Parts: sequence; structure tokens; C-alpha cells
Amino acid sequence: MTPEVPARLGSRRWAALVVVGFVGQVAWTVENMYLNVFLYDTITDDPAAIATMVAASAFTATLATLLVGALSDRTGRRRVFIASGYVLWGLSTAAFGLVTVDTVAGLAPAANAVLLAMTAVIVLDCVMSFLGSGANDAAFQAWVTDVTRPANRGRVESVLAIMPLVSMLAVFGALDPLTRAGQWREFFLVVGSVITVVGVVSWFLVRDRPDRPRPRTRGGVLDALLHGLRPRSMRANPALYLLLSAWAIWGVSTQVFLPYLIIYLQRYLQIEAYAVVLGVVLTGASVVTVGFGRLIDRVGKARFLLPALAVYAAGLLAMLPARGMLAVIAAGLVLMSGLMLVAATIGALVRDHTPPEHAGHVQGLRMVFAILIPMLIGPYVGALVIRGADAYYEDLGVLRQVPTPAVFLAAAVVLLLIAVPVLALRKREAA
Repeated sequence: MTPEVPARLGSRRWAALVVVGFVGQVAWTVENMYLNVFLYDTITDDPAAIATMVAASAFTATLATLLVGALSDRTGRRRVFIASGYVLWGLSTAAFGLVTVDTVAGLAPAANAVLLAMTAVIVLDCVMSFLGSGANDAAFQAWVTDVTRPANRGRVESVLAIMPLVSMLAVFGALDPLTRAGQWREFFLVVGSVITVVGVVSWFLVRDRPDRPRPRTRGGVLDALLHGLRPRSMRANPALYLLLSAWAIWGVSTQVFLPYLIIYLQRYLQIEAYAVVLGVVLTGASVVTVGFGRLIDRVGKARFLLPALAVYAAGLLAMLPARGMLAVIAAGLVLMSGLMLVAATIGALVRDHTPPEHAGHVQGLRMVFAILIPMLIGPYVGALVIRGADAYYEDLGVLRQVPTPAVFLAAAVVLLLIAVPVLALRKREAA
């Protein structure tokens, strides 16, 4: 049983949830969406460099979350990992502005400046991902589990679920002009400074729970790192691993179409004002998700999961015939609302089934099931579907493959697999 925590989170905890959670997602937006553009625009247009950076970053982030999560469980201290991690995260983000081919050529004139600059960016991305995942995905997310309880986790997760979308809107609106003007140094300096400041502020907002249970194991670091991947841990917490499996299947489904969504809107549907479409859809879906937060807690998260999945599936199918801005906005609102409602519900359920003494370690498992597996499988499924559709658009006399509505159908087909863990979970809880 999770030790009793206050029924009300209080203003300090809500402030920490919103500020630390939001700025962490701003940093991930920059890492996931802008760092590839930075590498492409300023260092090299070699796609292998981007692929290498993405793969290395994903592996590093997962390792960091497993390691820091286990360490924060053992020490019982989340705050120090959050505060110090955010400060260093911000500094490493700002450092990208210092990496240019000209700078490297000046430091090592006899070397291949492009290769060295590319290597420097990839290494720095791994450092940034390690610090960010340790601070945000491991320590902060574990702290959220510590200070919440089943009765309020639906509301909390509904707020956290919209943070990636709100951060995208904020970065697009406030900072995108800097990247378009080629002012990358200023761009990374602004983002890095904000992350660092929030790291300092988090020291005063976050408070560790002194009564939080500690792990009983007394093994070494490797034992703590691999604890959740062992069969005995899975047998001891079957509901948790059923939920993580469901999360992985749903995550694969989202990654079938999300990486290609903007290209689909711009090139297949030929909607030039795709930024308006995304802005309306993301804002509307965020409002819907927060509005349903209390209902998730009131109805019960396990009961709410299937309706949320149904809304998400309906949105995927609604995208198939949608043409034109208004139709796409309507279908997109259903799709993204369902997507975020599923994220909020599964996230809250995973927290409910997390062993209190291993809250940090479970964040590492969440990275494996919710991030690493979907990102390794989903985009490649989408790519196979796109190649199979064999649709093209012409760009300056060159034919380029373009995503078709088939990616949404493929995502819906993948989603059908989620029935296995979800029904097994319902059967187990009904027994």
C-alpha cells in the first residue's frame, strides 16, 4: 500500500508540477524537433548523422532513467537530482550554440572540421539526454508518484499529458523566429538559461517525502539497475507489466503516424497553413484533456481507459477521409484528444500500480516500454506503409515519396493488439 499523502496537493506542489514539468518538456521539444534541424542546417546534411544522433540519444536517455531512478530510490532524495540535473541540463543545452564548423576548424585546423563538429554535437546530445532524462524522466516523474495518490492522479496526469503539446506551441511561437533567422547561439542560450533557472527554482519548490518506502534489496548498482527487468519482478507485479505492455503497443501506434504528420498535412493534403491546423488541434485537445482530468478520477482510471482508447481509434479512422482544413481540424481534435486522454489514463494507472519503494526505477521501465520500444518500431512500420502506398509529390522536378492516409489505418491496426493486455488486466482485477 502507498503511504498516505495529503488529499490536496497544495499550491507549492502544483507550482512544481507545472513549472518543472513544462520547462522539462520545452527542453525535450528542442531536443526532439530542433536539434536535428540544427545539425542539418549548420553541420552536415548527411541523414546518417541524424539517425546516429537519434539512436544514441534514445539509448542514453533510457540508461540514464534506469540508473538515476534506481539511485533516487535508494537515497530517498529526488530534489537533489531534479535541481542539480536541471541546472546541468540547461548548461549543456546552451553549449550547443558554441559548436560550429568554423569554431572547430579554428581549434583543430588540420582535422576534418565537419566530422569533428558532427561528433561533438552527437556527444553533447548524449550528455544532454543523460542529464535531462535523469532529472526529468527519472527523478521528477518519481517525485510525482511520491506526492500523489490514486484519488488525484487522473487530474495530475491530465495536466502532465498536455505539457508536450503546450511546450511545442510555446517554442514555435516564441523561439522559432530565431532558428529561421539562423540565430542558433541565441536560441540555445535562451532555452538553456530558462532550464537552468528552473533548476534553481525547483530546489525551493520540491520537497522530498521523508516517509517514502525504500527498496529492500541491498545488492549493487547493477542489481538495482536490472531489478525491474527480472522475471521475479514481473511475477510480483503482473498488473504493472500488463499496463506497460499496453503502453508500448499504444506508443507504437502513435509513432506509426506522428513522425510523418507535418509532411502529410503539407505535402499530401497540401494545407499550407498546417501550423494553424496544429495550433487549433493542440490547443483544443489540451483543453479537453484537462477538463476530463477530474472525470478520470471520478469514474475510475481502469474504467475510463477503454473509452479513451475508443476515442483515439475513432480519431485515427476519422483522419482517413478528412480533406480540407476544417475537416482535418475536426478529425484531428478527436485524434489528439483521444491520444492525450489515453496518455493521462495509462500514466495514472502505472503510478497506481508502482511499488512505492521502486517509484524511481519504474520510470526507467516506462522509458523502455513507452519511449524506446515505440520509437524503435513505430516509425519503421510507418515507413513500410508509406513505401507500400507508392505515392509521390514533385519538388523542383524531383519525385519524393509522401505519406498517405494509410498510416492512420496502420496505426489503428496496431492498436488492436492492445486488447490482449487490457482485457487480461480487466480480467485480473475482476477476479
